[in-house]
Amino acid sequence: MFCERLFSWPGSLLHTVMMRIYLALGSNLGDRENYLRSGILSLANRDIHIIRCASLYSTEPREIIDQPWFLNTAIEGTTILTPGDLLETCLEIEKDNHRTRDGTKGPRTLDVDIIFYGNETIRTTGLTIPHPSFSARRFVLAPLAEIAPDFVDPVSGKTVSQLLETCPDRAEVRQVGPLQEPS
Repeated sequence: MFCERLFSWPGSLLHTVMMRIYLALGSNLGDRENYLRSGILSLANRDIHIIRCASLYSTEPREIIDQPWFLNTAIEGTTILTPGDLLETCLEIEKDNHRTRDGTKGPRTLDVDIIFYGNETIRTTGLTIPHPSFSARRFVLAPLAEIAPDFVDPVSGKTVSQLLETCPDRAEVRQVGPLQEPS
């Protein structure tokens, strides 16, 4: 599978200098799977060690309904980047993949959101971790629960699985399979 081929670092590093992170990725324009693949490869090439990728999920758009369905996934990784540097990296990767920000929640080629940065709670101008809306979004929780069902949200004290079970979002989220190698 695609994500299993990404870089592998010695396990001892993971406990001394690396911060465990969880990111959510989504796309609903163009070759959605290719944008997700490009985003994950770009993360792996920018100081983020990919540990695990969730399957792809076809998800109904929320809030702005008149737009194409999304493909979503989530990754577990480790990084030496600070939260601010990780945010800048995510924004650069979105831009590299032709993401334009017009202030709406409309269509996009690639969206990369920081869901968790270890067990830290961060509230600064421009950065809130855990992501402020993740627990109310089935399209984030379903892939996240696949790879980290027992991870505990530092704000609510609930596991990702518990949050998914009680999520108020009833939008359709369908697992479609793993992210494939490019053909």
